[in-house]
Amino acid sequence: MPGPIQSIERAAAVLRLLSAARGGLGVVEVAHALGLAKTTAHGILRTLVDVGFVVQDERGDYRAGPGLRDLARPRLVADDLRARATNWADSLAARTGESVRLAVLAEGRALVVHHVFRPDDSAQELQTGQSLPAHACALGKVLLASRGPHRLPRRLPAYTSRTLTDPAALRRALAEVRAQGWALDVEEHLPGRATVAAPVRDVGGLVVGAIGVDGAVDDLVDTRGRPRAGYVPAVRSAARSISRQLGARDERARG
Repeated sequence: MPGPIQSIERAAAVLRLLSAARGGLGVVEVAHALGLAKTTAHGILRTLVDVGFVVQDERGDYRAGPGLRDLARPRLVADDLRARATNWADSLAARTGESVRLAVLAEGRALVVHHVFRPDDSAQELQTGQSLPAHACALGKVLLASRGPHRLPRRLPAYTSRTLTDPAALRRALAEVRAQGWALDVEEHLPGRATVAAPVRDVGGLVVGAIGVDGAVDDLVDTRGRPRAGYVPAVRSAARSISRQLGARDERARG
């Protein structure tokens, strides 16, 4: 039996991305969201326009055609994602000695669908089911970065003195997340806590979740506020492993 056709996987991912977007997306935004070369993204978009699945507006941005709105429904429900990620999340917690959370984007917030406790004897509270402010945590920034531009209020709510409350600053941070393939928050949601997170991708490269380690600031970051050695590679490795489990090819599972 022949294997899956990569070009069709990519086209399906583009359609799902456009269907979920609140507004039109440009070629560069589509390419960044799916980890594709700009020329590849442009070729797919032009083909989808030619066959009538995608429309291009007066600004040159692309949108899903009227008959494709049902593609905004997620391929994976949270239970499926959690089931396929459990082993890798457990391994990440054991490797880093920190708690691990897996999240999806739900109504603009990061919904924790799986939580692995730190592998020690300390008292811990299960966070599965918690809804986190996406702009104030690394998990949420990974998820927001994959969705293209968002309409943001003039001022975002602050949770600590480090929370990004300016929409322009958040957009710059999300662009950096897309470029480097991982996100960091240092006391942006909770004082004394830091998180490193990376994207989990589905077939075609669409980001369907985020996985990250959460711990005390002094444990996760150095005096310059950068992740200590080992955390980013460990998180990205777990994210790539889960992505491959979901069918993402290595090129797009790189995070």
